[in-house]
Amino acid sequence: MTCSRLPEIIGDAVVAVEPLRHGQGNAATGGIWRVRGTSGSSVLKLATPPNPRTASAAWPTSDEPTHWNYWRRETLAYSSGLAATAYRDGITAPALLEANPRADGGVELWLADVGGAGGFAWPVPRLARFAYELGTAQARWAGRVPDTPWLSRCWLEQYLDEGPSHFVRIDDDIWDHPAAAVWPAEVRRQLRRLWAARYRVLAAAEAAERTLCHLDVWPANLIDDAGASVLLDWAFTGDGAVGEDVANLIVDSCADGLMDASLLPEIAESVTDRYLVGLRDGGWSGSDDAVRSAIAACGAAKYSWLGPARLVSAIGDDLGASSYGQDTSAASRMQRLAGLAALLADWSASVLG
Repeated sequence: MTCSRLPEIIGDAVVAVEPLRHGQGNAATGGIWRVRGTSGSSVLKLATPPNPRTASAAWPTSDEPTHWNYWRRETLAYSSGLAATAYRDGITAPALLEANPRADGGVELWLADVGGAGGFAWPVPRLARFAYELGTAQARWAGRVPDTPWLSRCWLEQYLDEGPSHFVRIDDDIWDHPAAAVWPAEVRRQLRRLWAARYRVLAAAEAAERTLCHLDVWPANLIDDAGASVLLDWAFTGDGAVGEDVANLIVDSCADGLMDASLLPEIAESVTDRYLVGLRDGGWSGSDDAVRSAIAACGAAKYSWLGPARLVSAIGDDLGASSYGQDTSAASRMQRLAGLAALLADWSASVLG
């Protein structure tokens, strides 16, 4: 990959380029690299506009500013200062060093190379502390999401329409297949019901109180920089439910096998409780029960595809492609995800009754 120009921090020449892990199916991202030069290092992220070659990507992009995966949104979040200031009560973003247009129409985002422990190395209390910081920050935006035109709107609905759910093909008989028996019958029943009623669960999520959300909060986007919480990847940011980011943090902490699945109950309880305390300390005066309901609705709706998709892959003994997954077989993944499946089933039941 060639770049249009090097930022001053790199120096006179590039010494090494390290590809960084990211979602390969995201059409809005052309790649992420750590670039080391004679004077220092920076992270280069390539924002790419839609083109015919990526039209069928797992995560399509768009030129429409309110699209869930609008390709310019992250550039705008950094260049406008929103990423740096939106959650200033304890949460920061990498500094934007340069944003350079490319001849192919894309944008090179040169970001500060933040050191420190990534989120998957954080103990549960550190995740809970971040959730508290997020609560205090999102309290100030509750009921007053900015009308900035490039912020995402109806993100969760669009994700359900165009994201992983779009690729799920399922027959009714898979729920009772022998490969599915690793999940209890009641869990499978609730997940089947969730899949059929996912837009009803979505409606409950969208009826919740709104705030300014990041909409991709998970350990891969977190770094502890000398005690400060740094939040990466602002490509989805926009209108969301109070509690929506917490739901994603809970599920995505264990979804790919990058954290011990046995920690899930502790993560769910600690992160939720501390987020609620943060909201209170940030001046929010709403209902704790309403936030817990929103967490359940948002998490169940967003991951309504996970149960059927993992069942199909287990029956076909096909792990499929993954940018992050650590599993060695589809069957072992089913076993590892048993606790998460149960949590999604419980969340769904709490919404659907």
